[in-house]
Amino acid sequence: MAEALLIENAEAGADIAPASGGRHPFRERLRAQRSALVAAVIVGLLVVVALAAPLLSALEGQDPTTYHPGLVDSATGGVPLGSFGGISGAHWLGVEPLTGRDLFARVVYGARVSLGVALGATLLQVVIGTCVGLAAGLGNRYVDQALSRITDVVVALPIMVIALGALAVAPAAFPRPVLIAVVIGLIGWSGISKIVRAQTLSLKSRDHVAAARLSGWSSWQVARRELLPALGAPVITYAVLLFPANIVVEAALSFLGVGIKPPTPSWGQMLSDADTWYQAAPTYLLIPTVLLFVTVLALTVLGEGVRTALDPRAASRLRIGTGRKKEADA
Repeated sequence: MAEALLIENAEAGADIAPASGGRHPFRERLRAQRSALVAAVIVGLLVVVALAAPLLSALEGQDPTTYHPGLVDSATGGVPLGSFGGISGAHWLGVEPLTGRDLFARVVYGARVSLGVALGATLLQVVIGTCVGLAAGLGNRYVDQALSRITDVVVALPIMVIALGALAVAPAAFPRPVLIAVVIGLIGWSGISKIVRAQTLSLKSRDHVAAARLSGWSSWQVARRELLPALGAPVITYAVLLFPANIVVEAALSFLGVGIKPPTPSWGQMLSDADTWYQAAPTYLLIPTVLLFVTVLALTVLGEGVRTALDPRAASRLRIGTGRKKEADA
């Protein structure tokens, strides 16, 4: 469904430049969507928290990997001492069961890990998908068929099964967040490839592209100067929608035990540990669950807002300024 909508609106990239009178259609359409603006603020705050994780952790005076065995009750199996999971002035969100590690520090560092893995995977998917789609759309019939069959095979692959197998046999010395981002990126680029290929086939029959090829431009020059600017809108839109999906995949892999390994904090890894402690320490389950829900929801709403803002037909459906509305009524 998302791919069909993106392909339908792929030509919207030409409408993101400022219009006459200093108006910027993309910005106006995005500002007209209050839900997208709220989502953008939430995403911005999450990014700030992820980038400022060391500062926030130092502000509280705790470290995400430091054990505090005196803060848990060893007689009852490691339940945090005190009410609400050990929340206190020194531990703002309480402590982790069994280890006593500070939960606030692990949550903010977990945001850095979860968002960083998803971002790396999304960028890799965009690069691979765009390159394969361009090559298929600009190549001859045999190149197009070969790359299209490869893309179909990738689409049919069970992503979670492949990821589970690859991460299970990966060397332990390799940085786990980087490895997870690479695995997700290598098996999740097919959607972008299909979009880029479809739009490339449509654009290369246009007069200006045909004229460029007749003038002696190479396929790389045609792609760089004529196709990539027009492909920016659908690729960016799909990437924004793909980002929350990659967050969920990383969390699922960590929940299944093959993702981020402790003591490195991750929201998915915290959810996996909470399976044992959700009754004795409910905050340990609720906090990462709420954060994952809010993050994925905000990114999804923002992605839909970007898709609508890049649609040149959206102006007729959105209330964009009182002056513009009066002109439309007139």
